[in-house]
Amino acid sequence: MSVEEPGIEAAMRLAIEHSRQVKGSTYPNPPVGAVILDRDGQVVGAGGTAPAGGDHAEVLALRRAGRLAAGGVAVVTLEPCNHHGKTPPCVDALLEAGVATVVYAVSDPNKIAAGGADRLSEAGVQVRSGVLRDEVVAGPLREWLHKQRTGRPHVTWKYASSVDGRSAAADGSSQWISSEASRLDLHRRRAVSDAIIVGTGTVLADDPALTARLPDGSLADKQPLRIVVGKREIHSEAKVLNDDSRTMVIRTHDPAEVLQALADRTDVLLEGGPTLAGAFLRAGLIDRILVYVAPILLGGPITAVDDVGVPTIAKALRWQFDGTDRIGPDLLLSLVPNSG
Repeated sequence: MSVEEPGIEAAMRLAIEHSRQVKGSTYPNPPVGAVILDRDGQVVGAGGTAPAGGDHAEVLALRRAGRLAAGGVAVVTLEPCNHHGKTPPCVDALLEAGVATVVYAVSDPNKIAAGGADRLSEAGVQVRSGVLRDEVVAGPLREWLHKQRTGRPHVTWKYASSVDGRSAAADGSSQWISSEASRLDLHRRRAVSDAIIVGTGTVLADDPALTARLPDGSLADKQPLRIVVGKREIHSEAKVLNDDSRTMVIRTHDPAEVLQALADRTDVLLEGGPTLAGAFLRAGLIDRILVYVAPILLGGPITAVDDVGVPTIAKALRWQFDGTDRIGPDLLLSLVPNSG
Protein backbone atom coordinates (compact mmCIF):
# COMPACT_ATOMS: atom_id res chain seq x y z
CA MET A 1 0.00 0.00 0.00
CA SER A 2 1.51 3.30 -1.07
CA VAL A 3 0.04 5.36 1.76
CA GLU A 4 1.61 5.01 5.20
CA GLU A 5 -0.45 3.69 8.13
CA PRO A 6 -0.79 7.05 9.93
CA GLY A 7 -2.24 8.54 6.75
CA ILE A 8 -4.78 5.73 6.45
CA GLU A 9 -5.91 6.12 10.05
CA ALA A 10 -6.16 9.90 9.69
CA ALA A 11 -8.29 9.41 6.59
CA MET A 12 -10.53 6.96 8.44
CA ARG A 13 -11.01 9.44 11.28
CA LEU A 14 -11.98 12.07 8.70
CA ALA A 15 -14.44 9.56 7.22
CA ILE A 16 -15.91 8.99 10.69
CA GLU A 17 -16.37 12.74 11.06
CA HIS A 18 -18.24 12.90 7.74
CA SER A 19 -20.46 10.02 8.85
CA ARG A 20 -21.16 11.86 12.10
CA GLN A 21 -22.20 14.97 10.18
CA VAL A 22 -24.91 13.08 8.26
CA LYS A 23 -26.15 10.92 11.13
CA GLY A 24 -29.91 11.15 11.45
CA SER A 25 -30.51 12.18 7.83
CA THR A 26 -29.79 8.98 5.89
CA TYR A 27 -32.49 6.52 7.02
CA PRO A 28 -32.95 3.75 5.97
CA ASN A 29 -29.37 3.84 4.68
CA PRO A 30 -26.51 3.84 7.18
CA PRO A 31 -24.58 7.07 7.88
CA VAL A 32 -21.35 6.20 6.09
CA GLY A 33 -18.32 8.42 5.57
CA ALA A 34 -15.74 8.12 2.78
CA VAL A 35 -12.42 9.77 1.96
CA ILE A 36 -10.37 9.54 -1.24
CA LEU A 37 -6.57 9.82 -1.14
CA ASP A 38 -4.57 10.40 -4.31
CA ARG A 39 -1.41 8.48 -5.23
CA ASP A 40 0.61 10.68 -2.88
CA GLY A 41 -1.72 10.15 0.09
CA GLN A 42 -3.34 13.58 -0.07
CA VAL A 43 -7.06 14.00 0.63
CA VAL A 44 -8.75 14.89 -2.66
CA GLY A 45 -12.38 14.05 -1.88
CA ALA A 46 -14.66 13.28 1.07
CA GLY A 47 -18.35 12.88 1.77
CA GLY A 48 -21.11 11.33 3.83
CA THR A 49 -24.22 9.45 2.73
CA ALA A 50 -26.92 11.70 1.26
CA PRO A 51 -30.59 11.37 2.33
CA ALA A 52 -32.46 8.30 1.04
CA GLY A 53 -32.46 8.17 -2.73
CA GLY A 54 -29.32 10.29 -2.97
CA ASP A 55 -25.71 9.31 -3.50
CA HIS A 56 -23.81 7.10 -1.11
CA ALA A 57 -20.68 8.40 0.60
CA GLU A 58 -18.22 6.77 -1.82
CA VAL A 59 -19.91 8.28 -4.86
CA LEU A 60 -19.89 11.78 -3.36
CA ALA A 61 -16.23 11.49 -2.37
CA LEU A 62 -15.24 10.15 -5.80
CA ARG A 63 -17.10 12.95 -7.57
CA ARG A 64 -15.20 15.53 -5.52
CA ALA A 65 -11.90 13.78 -6.20
CA GLY A 66 -12.47 13.56 -9.96
CA ARG A 67 -9.56 12.15 -11.95
CA LEU A 68 -7.28 12.34 -8.90
CA ALA A 69 -8.95 9.18 -7.54
CA ALA A 70 -7.26 6.99 -10.18
CA GLY A 71 -4.54 4.90 -8.55
CA GLY A 72 -5.45 6.25 -5.15
CA VAL A 73 -7.04 4.90 -1.95
CA ALA A 74 -10.70 4.93 -0.93
CA VAL A 75 -11.17 4.89 2.85
CA VAL A 76 -14.72 4.06 3.96
CA THR A 77 -16.36 3.39 7.33
CA LEU A 78 -18.49 0.54 5.92
CA GLU A 79 -17.72 -2.07 3.27
CA PRO A 80 -18.79 -0.64 -0.12
CA CYS A 81 -22.18 -2.00 -1.18
CA ASN A 82 -22.61 -4.45 -4.02
CA HIS A 83 -26.36 -3.95 -4.36
CA HIS A 84 -28.44 -2.09 -6.94
CA GLY A 85 -31.23 -0.34 -5.01
CA LYS A 86 -32.32 3.26 -5.55
CA THR A 87 -28.72 3.91 -6.63
CA PRO A 88 -26.13 1.70 -8.38
CA PRO A 89 -23.60 -0.30 -6.32
CA CYS A 90 -20.76 1.74 -4.85
CA VAL A 91 -18.39 -0.97 -6.07
CA ASP A 92 -19.22 0.07 -9.65
CA ALA A 93 -18.21 3.67 -8.96
CA LEU A 94 -14.95 2.63 -7.26
CA LEU A 95 -13.97 0.37 -10.16
CA GLU A 96 -14.87 2.99 -12.75
CA ALA A 97 -12.77 5.59 -10.90
CA GLY A 98 -9.77 3.27 -10.99
CA VAL A 99 -8.84 3.33 -7.31
CA ALA A 100 -6.01 0.97 -6.48
CA THR A 101 -6.90 0.28 -2.85
CA VAL A 102 -10.07 0.23 -0.75
CA VAL A 103 -9.82 0.36 3.04
CA TYR A 104 -12.91 -0.05 5.21
CA ALA A 105 -13.62 -0.42 8.91
CA VAL A 106 -16.67 -2.67 9.19
CA SER A 107 -17.99 -5.46 6.96
CA ASP A 108 -21.55 -4.92 5.75
CA PRO A 109 -23.85 -7.24 7.80
CA ASN A 110 -26.71 -6.75 5.33
CA LYS A 111 -26.70 -9.86 3.13
CA ILE A 112 -28.41 -8.00 0.28
CA ALA A 113 -25.71 -5.31 0.07
CA ALA A 114 -22.69 -7.41 1.12
CA GLY A 115 -20.06 -8.83 -1.20
CA GLY A 116 -18.40 -5.58 -2.19
CA ALA A 117 -14.98 -6.55 -0.84
CA ASP A 118 -14.91 -9.82 -2.76
CA ARG A 119 -15.92 -8.18 -6.00
CA LEU A 120 -13.25 -5.50 -5.61
CA SER A 121 -10.58 -8.12 -4.92
CA GLU A 122 -11.64 -10.15 -7.94
CA ALA A 123 -11.21 -7.02 -10.05
CA GLY A 124 -7.61 -6.59 -8.84
CA VAL A 125 -8.23 -3.87 -6.23
CA GLN A 126 -6.27 -4.24 -3.01
CA VAL A 127 -8.74 -4.49 -0.12
CA ARG A 128 -8.15 -4.12 3.60
CA SER A 129 -10.74 -4.29 6.40
CA GLY A 130 -10.87 -3.57 10.13
CA VAL A 131 -9.06 -0.21 10.23
CA LEU A 132 -10.30 1.66 13.36
CA ARG A 133 -13.18 -0.80 13.53
CA ASP A 134 -13.88 -0.22 17.24
CA GLU A 135 -14.15 3.54 16.75
CA VAL A 136 -16.58 3.10 13.89
CA VAL A 137 -18.70 0.49 15.69
CA ALA A 138 -18.99 2.76 18.75
CA GLY A 139 -19.57 5.85 16.59
CA PRO A 140 -22.25 6.93 14.13
CA LEU A 141 -22.85 3.38 12.84
CA ARG A 142 -23.62 2.01 16.34
CA GLU A 143 -27.41 2.12 16.03
CA TRP A 144 -27.60 0.94 12.41
CA LEU A 145 -25.33 -2.03 13.10
CA HIS A 146 -27.46 -2.95 16.12
CA LYS A 147 -30.61 -2.86 13.97
CA GLN A 148 -28.97 -5.12 11.39
CA ARG A 149 -27.86 -7.55 14.08
CA THR A 150 -31.04 -7.73 16.18
CA GLY A 151 -33.83 -6.58 13.88
CA ARG A 152 -35.06 -4.00 16.40
CA PRO A 153 -34.31 -0.35 17.12
CA HIS A 154 -31.34 0.60 19.27
CA VAL A 155 -32.62 2.09 22.55
CA THR A 156 -30.61 4.65 24.53
CA TRP A 157 -31.94 5.49 27.98
CA LYS A 158 -31.04 9.07 28.76
CA TYR A 159 -31.50 10.76 32.10
CA ALA A 160 -30.04 13.49 34.30
CA SER A 161 -29.05 12.78 37.88
CA SER A 162 -27.51 14.36 40.93
CA VAL A 163 -24.29 12.86 42.27
CA ASP A 164 -26.37 10.88 44.79
CA GLY A 165 -28.52 9.34 42.07
CA ARG A 166 -31.65 11.49 42.39
CA SER A 167 -33.64 12.54 39.32
CA ALA A 168 -35.68 15.14 41.23
CA ALA A 169 -35.81 16.89 44.59
CA ALA A 170 -38.10 15.62 47.34
CA ASP A 171 -40.89 17.97 46.19
CA GLY A 172 -40.73 16.54 42.68
CA SER A 173 -39.00 19.53 41.05
CA SER A 174 -36.39 18.52 38.47
CA GLN A 175 -35.76 21.61 36.29
CA TRP A 176 -32.95 21.89 35.98
CA ILE A 177 -30.68 19.21 37.41
CA SER A 178 -28.30 19.29 34.48
CA SER A 179 -26.55 22.36 33.08
CA GLU A 180 -27.44 24.37 29.99
CA ALA A 181 -24.47 22.76 28.23
CA SER A 182 -25.90 19.29 28.93
CA ARG A 183 -29.33 20.33 27.70
CA LEU A 184 -27.81 21.60 24.45
CA ASP A 185 -25.99 18.29 24.07
CA LEU A 186 -29.26 16.44 24.54
CA HIS A 187 -31.01 18.55 21.90
CA ARG A 188 -28.19 17.73 19.49
CA ARG A 189 -28.75 14.03 20.16
CA ARG A 190 -32.49 14.39 19.72
CA ALA A 191 -31.97 15.99 16.32
CA VAL A 192 -30.23 12.86 15.01
CA SER A 193 -32.59 10.35 16.65
CA ASP A 194 -35.59 8.73 15.00
CA ALA A 195 -37.90 8.78 18.03
CA ILE A 196 -38.19 9.79 21.70
CA ILE A 197 -40.17 7.66 24.15
CA VAL A 198 -41.78 8.93 27.36
CA GLY A 199 -44.59 7.68 29.56
CA THR A 200 -47.93 9.35 30.21
CA GLY A 201 -46.68 10.09 33.74
CA THR A 202 -43.91 12.31 32.40
CA VAL A 203 -46.33 14.12 30.09
CA LEU A 204 -48.81 14.73 32.92
CA ALA A 205 -46.14 15.85 35.41
CA ASP A 206 -43.79 17.92 33.22
CA ASP A 207 -45.70 18.71 29.98
CA PRO A 208 -42.53 18.38 27.82
CA ALA A 209 -42.50 19.36 24.14
CA LEU A 210 -39.89 16.66 23.31
CA THR A 211 -38.48 18.66 20.43
CA ALA A 212 -34.93 19.16 19.20
CA ARG A 213 -33.86 22.78 19.41
CA LEU A 214 -30.87 24.78 18.23
CA PRO A 215 -28.77 26.91 20.62
CA ASP A 216 -30.88 29.99 19.74
CA GLY A 217 -34.04 28.16 20.81
CA SER A 218 -35.44 27.61 17.32
CA LEU A 219 -36.54 24.20 16.12
CA ALA A 220 -33.95 21.98 14.45
CA ASP A 221 -34.62 21.04 10.83
CA LYS A 222 -35.13 17.39 11.74
CA GLN A 223 -37.48 16.43 14.56
CA PRO A 224 -37.81 12.95 16.10
CA LEU A 225 -41.12 11.15 16.25
CA ARG A 226 -42.57 11.61 19.75
CA ILE A 227 -43.87 8.45 21.45
CA VAL A 228 -46.13 8.56 24.51
CA VAL A 229 -46.55 5.19 26.25
CA GLY A 230 -49.23 4.29 28.78
CA LYS A 231 -52.96 3.94 29.35
CA ARG A 232 -53.75 7.23 31.06
CA GLU A 233 -55.34 9.97 29.02
CA ILE A 234 -53.28 13.08 28.32
CA HIS A 235 -54.75 16.54 27.82
CA SER A 236 -55.44 17.59 24.25
CA GLU A 237 -53.45 20.78 24.89
CA ALA A 238 -50.31 18.92 26.00
CA LYS A 239 -47.17 20.28 24.32
CA VAL A 240 -46.26 16.83 23.08
CA LEU A 241 -49.32 16.98 20.81
CA ASN A 242 -48.42 20.30 19.17
CA ASP A 243 -47.47 20.70 15.51
CA ASP A 244 -43.70 20.88 16.06
CA SER A 245 -43.37 17.16 15.25
CA ARG A 246 -45.46 14.04 14.81
CA THR A 247 -46.64 12.13 17.89
CA MET A 248 -47.69 8.51 18.38
CA VAL A 249 -49.63 7.46 21.49
CA ILE A 250 -49.25 3.75 22.28
CA ARG A 251 -51.74 2.38 24.83
CA THR A 252 -49.57 -0.28 26.45
CA HIS A 253 -47.16 -0.87 29.31
CA ASP A 254 -45.22 -3.54 27.41
CA PRO A 255 -41.82 -2.32 26.11
CA ALA A 256 -41.74 -5.08 23.47
CA GLU A 257 -45.02 -3.81 22.01
CA VAL A 258 -43.60 -0.29 21.93
CA LEU A 259 -40.55 -1.38 19.94
CA GLN A 260 -42.70 -3.46 17.63
CA ALA A 261 -44.61 -0.28 16.79
CA LEU A 262 -41.25 1.35 16.03
CA ALA A 263 -39.91 -1.50 13.90
CA ASP A 264 -39.18 0.86 11.02
CA ARG A 265 -36.97 3.08 13.21
CA THR A 266 -33.29 2.65 14.06
CA ASP A 267 -32.18 5.12 16.75
CA VAL A 268 -34.54 5.61 19.71
CA LEU A 269 -34.12 7.71 22.86
CA LEU A 270 -35.91 6.65 26.04
CA GLU A 271 -36.50 9.74 28.20
CA GLY A 272 -39.25 8.37 30.42
CA GLY A 273 -39.42 8.46 34.19
CA PRO A 274 -38.40 5.77 36.68
CA THR A 275 -41.37 3.47 36.02
CA LEU A 276 -40.91 3.29 32.26
CA ALA A 277 -37.13 3.00 32.56
CA GLY A 278 -37.56 0.11 35.00
CA ALA A 279 -39.91 -1.68 32.62
CA PHE A 280 -37.43 -1.42 29.72
CA LEU A 281 -34.56 -2.59 31.92
CA ARG A 282 -36.52 -5.59 33.21
CA ALA A 283 -37.34 -6.49 29.61
CA GLY A 284 -33.66 -6.28 28.60
CA LEU A 285 -34.47 -3.71 25.93
CA ILE A 286 -32.02 -0.93 26.76
CA ASP A 287 -28.82 -1.00 24.71
CA ARG A 288 -27.05 2.06 26.05
CA ILE A 289 -27.35 4.38 29.04
CA LEU A 290 -26.40 8.05 28.90
CA VAL A 291 -26.31 9.76 32.28
CA TYR A 292 -25.76 13.48 32.71
CA VAL A 293 -24.41 13.63 36.28
CA ALA A 294 -24.60 17.09 37.84
CA PRO A 295 -22.31 18.09 40.74
CA ILE A 296 -25.21 18.58 43.16
CA LEU A 297 -26.71 16.62 46.06
CA LEU A 298 -30.48 16.28 46.47
CA GLY A 299 -31.25 13.39 48.82
CA GLY A 300 -34.86 12.35 49.08
CA PRO A 301 -36.80 9.41 47.65
CA ILE A 302 -36.98 10.17 43.90
CA THR A 303 -34.47 8.06 42.02
CA ALA A 304 -33.90 7.70 38.27
CA VAL A 305 -35.34 4.19 38.06
CA ASP A 306 -37.82 2.05 39.97
CA ASP A 307 -37.82 -1.72 40.35
CA VAL A 308 -35.52 -3.47 37.87
CA GLY A 309 -36.09 -6.98 39.23
CA VAL A 310 -32.92 -7.15 41.34
CA PRO A 311 -33.63 -8.90 44.70
CA THR A 312 -29.99 -9.08 45.85
CA ILE A 313 -26.60 -7.64 44.95
CA ALA A 314 -25.63 -10.96 43.37
CA LYS A 315 -28.39 -10.41 40.80
CA ALA A 316 -27.37 -6.83 39.94
CA LEU A 317 -27.63 -5.79 36.30
CA ARG A 318 -24.00 -5.45 35.22
CA TRP A 319 -22.99 -2.69 32.79
CA GLN A 320 -19.65 -1.33 31.65
CA PHE A 321 -18.49 2.18 30.81
CA ASP A 322 -17.74 2.83 27.16
CA GLY A 323 -17.14 6.55 27.44
CA THR A 324 -17.01 9.59 29.71
CA ASP A 325 -17.11 13.27 28.75
CA ARG A 326 -17.21 16.62 30.50
CA ILE A 327 -20.23 18.65 29.37
CA GLY A 328 -19.93 22.06 31.00
CA PRO A 329 -19.91 21.41 34.77
CA ASP A 330 -21.53 17.99 34.32
CA LEU A 331 -20.12 14.55 33.63
CA LEU A 332 -21.67 12.48 30.82
CA LEU A 333 -21.36 8.75 31.38
CA SER A 334 -22.01 6.22 28.61
CA LEU A 335 -22.66 2.61 29.56
CA VAL A 336 -23.38 -0.56 27.59
CA PRO A 337 -24.40 -4.04 28.83
CA ASN A 338 -21.55 -6.01 30.34
CA SER A 339 -20.33 -8.36 27.62
CA GLY A 340 -18.78 -10.61 30.24
